[in-house]
Amino acid sequence: MTLALSVLLAGYVYLSNRRSDVNRTFLFLICGALLWILANFMTDTSTEVFIIKFWSKVTIVGPIFIAYFFYRLSILFPRRKVEAKRLNIVIVIVTCILLAFVPTDLNIVSVYFLPDNIPAINPGALYIAFLIYFAVLLVIAFRNIFDGYKGYNPVEKQQAKSISLGLGISVLFGSLANLILPLLNHSEFVNYGPYFILIFIVFTSYAIIRLGMFNVKVIVTQLLVFVIWIFAFLRVLFDESLLDRSLDAGLFVVLVIFGVLIIRSVIKEINQREKIELLAADLQKANSRLTELDRQKSEFVSFATHQLRAPLTAMKGYASLILEGDMGKITSQTKDAVGRIFESTNTLTNIVDDYLNVTRIELGTMKYAFETIDFKTLVEDVIGELKPNIDKATKVKFLFGAENAGTDYRITADRDKLKQVIANLIDNSLKYTPSGSVGVSLSFNRAKHKFVFMLKDTGIGIAPETLPHLFNKFTRAGNANKTNIKGTGLGLFVAKEIIVAHHGTIRAESDGEGKGSTFIVELEPFAKA
Repeated sequence: MTLALSVLLAGYVYLSNRRSDVNRTFLFLICGALLWILANFMTDTSTEVFIIKFWSKVTIVGPIFIAYFFYRLSILFPRRKVEAKRLNIVIVIVTCILLAFVPTDLNIVSVYFLPDNIPAINPGALYIAFLIYFAVLLVIAFRNIFDGYKGYNPVEKQQAKSISLGLGISVLFGSLANLILPLLNHSEFVNYGPYFILIFIVFTSYAIIRLGMFNVKVIVTQLLVFVIWIFAFLRVLFDESLLDRSLDAGLFVVLVIFGVLIIRSVIKEINQREKIELLAADLQKANSRLTELDRQKSEFVSFATHQLRAPLTAMKGYASLILEGDMGKITSQTKDAVGRIFESTNTLTNIVDDYLNVTRIELGTMKYAFETIDFKTLVEDVIGELKPNIDKATKVKFLFGAENAGTDYRITADRDKLKQVIANLIDNSLKYTPSGSVGVSLSFNRAKHKFVFMLKDTGIGIAPETLPHLFNKFTRAGNANKTNIKGTGLGLFVAKEIIVAHHGTIRAESDGEGKGSTFIVELEPFAKA
């Protein structure tokens, strides 16, 4: 059973990734264990002194291979280390020298039998060298494995502990039975050494099941396929007739082929799943990073626009004082220049306000001071404040009407925020209506139980493909860019967010470019106690 489990483990390691240096090194390590098991088995089952002595000498080759390839594995696993080339050359030379003396009597002098025909050995002078070599290499290997242990991730730490502990216990008991006790003239325990490799298999299984070093699904598949192969092969061995043996041999070949294909398909599936999991993890990290960068961007824009607002307000205020004559008389040319400064400053202030509001919305820091206000009075106040702009639009007829003069137009709203929305909508209509009319109406829809603010113009209109995206950030109609290049595409986005915060709705309608636009805002009336 020990031999079968070792073969299964060695085969899986190699097939799971043939190009991996770790897998190949681990395969050679297991092969060393297999050689150790085989040599002990042959020693235990033979009766000829010559054969027993031969296999007893071969027995020492397994531990040499185990020690050397465990040392090689420690350089690669769980992370690749910088290899000491001089040390490696020395180890290779010593390994070759020891292997060269394996067939000689310096390894094993003679073989004798204990009671019950249990074979025992008289170790030679070089036997102690094997023990020193084995111990030194294991010490170096364990040092390599735990070199940089603090930098390992949790899985790597557990892998290092599990594999090292399993192999360490196996080597300890195996060395005791096969190396140390024979030196003390107790060779009766030699044949028990290989069985301690099971401890290594158990701890490796722990790494497989709990830590994902290898995959349980693949192991189970290989185990089932391996069992089927054994039964099929035994049928070939024990068939009595040539015909049955031929048929079973053909069946065995088919099972081997299909078994290999099944194992490969399972390995491929597992590899693909692991790649998908890695990609998903990378994508999640990237999304988290992008979210963090977006948050930092919003905070930066908020900070920058907030710092710009103060000097712009000062520039606008002083320009207004000069234009109104509070700073003394000025020439017409100076008044015209200051007027342009005032308008540009006002435009820049509006842009800064838009960016500031967007960042507040994105960061969730937009604050509202809700109170009970008269919606009709608010609209009239906005129209009054925009009268200079209305008067400038000499080719545009501006109309305002409110249905049911006695209607209670009270709503719960943030006065300044709602004024900003109404002003933005009216100002946009004036800008994008070169000639014609701009009509504002206020009514109460009894069916919906909502106040309806409607703004209808005969301006440039909106293309059908633009309408669904009109309230998104940085969205502007193509013809709007030609009419007014100063727009940011943020005003309607901010307006929508403010109206949504008031539990209302805002939408736009248009029959197409050149056919005017209609903007509709619906708000709930004041909730009377």
